[in-house]
This record gives sequence, C-alpha cells and structure tokens, in this order.
Amino acid sequence: MRRFLVMLLMFAVLVSCVGSAEAAKWRIALSNDYAGNSWRQTMIKEFEAAAKIAIEKGLIEEAKVFTTNESSAAEQAAQIQNLILEGYDAIILNAASPTALNAAVKKAIDAGIIVVAFDNAITEESAYRLITDFTYSGATQVDFVAQRFPEGANVLEIRGLSGTYVDETIHKAIRDTIAKYPKLKIVGEVYGNWTGSIAQKEVAGILPSLPEVQVVVTQGGDGYGAVKAFEAAGRPVPLVIMGHRYDELEEWKNLLAKNPAYDTMSITVSPSVSQVAFWIGVEALNGNQFPKTINMPPLSIYKDRLDFFLERTEKGGVAFVDYPHEWVQELIENAKAGKPAPADPK
Repeated sequence: MRRFLVMLLMFAVLVSCVGSAEAAKWRIALSNDYAGNSWRQTMIKEFEAAAKIAIEKGLIEEAKVFTTNESSAAEQAAQIQNLILEGYDAIILNAASPTALNAAVKKAIDAGIIVVAFDNAITEESAYRLITDFTYSGATQVDFVAQRFPEGANVLEIRGLSGTYVDETIHKAIRDTIAKYPKLKIVGEVYGNWTGSIAQKEVAGILPSLPEVQVVVTQGGDGYGAVKAFEAAGRPVPLVIMGHRYDELEEWKNLLAKNPAYDTMSITVSPSVSQVAFWIGVEALNGNQFPKTINMPPLSIYKDRLDFFLERTEKGGVAFVDYPHEWVQELIENAKAGKPAPADPK
C-alpha cells in the first residue's frame, strides 16, 4: 500500500511538471502601431528585455514584436488577425486607435487570447487595460507652471500624435487645468508627434505669429526641438517642460549651466511601461485573477534627480526605470485592494 502511495505521489509530481512545461510553451506578441521616435524604440527594447528574462526563467517560450508601417488602425487590425491565426497566447497591444481596434481585440479574446492594452489605451472592456494617468501628466505640468508664474504667462502647447488617446487626454487635462488659472493664457498650439525634429519645425513655423512666450507645455519628446526653435529665432528660451529623451535632459542640464535659476521638470510615461504590460500578460496566463483595468502614474523627473537619470540614459535614448516581475505583482495586488500603484522601482 505504501509503495502504491509513493508511486501515486510520483505520478502527481510528473503531471505537475508536465503542466509547467506546457505553461512554458506560451507565446507572447507585442502589437505596436508606431516606432518612429526614440520613446517607441526604447519601449520595444524594454519589452524585449523583460521577455528575455521570462524566457530564461522558463515562464514563456517565445516573444516577438510586430510593428505596423504607418500607424494604421486597419493595418494593425489585420496584424492582430494574423496573430490569432498564428496561435499566440497573449497580445500586448500599443494601439493606433482607442476604438478602431475593438472588434479585432474582441475576436482575439473570444479565441482565448489574453490581450493587454497599454500606452494608447483601447475602450474594449474585455481586454486588460494598463492605463497611464495621462490626465495627471497634463494637470501636473500646468500646476507646476502656475506655481512658478503666479503673475501669469503666455503658454505654447505642443501636442502629440493627432487622433490618439494619449494626445487627446493630455490636451484636455492641460486645457481643463489651465482654466483654473486665469493668468495663464494659451497663445498657440502645434502638433509635434512626440518627435523633436517635427516639434522644432512646427514651433519655428508658428513663432513669428506669437507674442512673447514664457512657457511651453508638451507631451514628451518635444522639449529639445522647442528650445532649438526659440534659439534659432533669437527669442528668449521659455520654461519648456521636458519629456525624458536624452537630448531633452542634456539640454536641460545646459540651460541650468547658463542659468542656475532655470527651473523646469520632465514628465511622461516611462517607455518601460511595456514591461509592466508584459508581466501583466504573464500573470493573466498564469491564471491570476485581477481587475481588467489597472492604473499607474507617469514618471516625473525634477531638478534634484536630473543628474541621476541623465547618467543612466543612453545617448539617443529615453530615461526609464525597470519594472521587474515582482513590482508588477505588487501593482496587481494593490489594484485588487483598491490601492494606488507602488512607488517606482529605484
């Protein structure tokens, strides 16, 4: 009888090991709509870094990145259909549109695929959605500016990529918050596509029609181009909100060297948010039950932390923090308990 029990126990362990081996066969895809700036390129790199760790630990078998050519919702919907046919177990989605991909996403979920949308969030509620608080991003910029210009200021707004959830949310937050400060006035608006060269061109184009500008609010990746546009026009460089790109942080450092009183901030979602979405996908594949919507704030950098982030950011890259699996597990537990996200990893 004892021998039979021992054999039964060994069989149970073997079945358990086979189950683990099956779990390790999971395949995860990143469906990305755009890779035309350093933020997106760093985002992909950080996704791949997390995936490498998961593969080395035997948590998944494979992870691949798929990016559309022209940030086209139709092209990305077709891409998702291909990922369904190829049998991926989870799709981590940076979407071209908050609504246009809902049908494709629902089809993937109905096929038993885990879908985790992040950055450009979608409205399909059956998907997991990692929501960066972009309202916080817009409002924080304006509050920061209002504290430094209590007597008022003319403000130029550089928007992101037209038609995206991120752009529309930050823009609305900026406008709603600035309405609380009557002495702050928006005097111009351009689209910078979160890209320094485009921001520089667009700012240069609008500057001749503007009065003196004391402040430039942005969405990320626009700061360096804005500074250079003002300099080229021979106009005083205003307080420009930065967005974590190396060239922005370096330019901020240069401005401080010229004027120690120059006081700005940098705020945008860390490109490594892709790691958070990836680990959420792994947790969902493991059967962890948690809310479909999880919120986290963007990464803020103030003057006292400028040197730290500048030193650890590659030239041409974007400042970020690594989000390990354990941090994401804590984020999920906090979401279950209705608590805010844990402090950013150091």
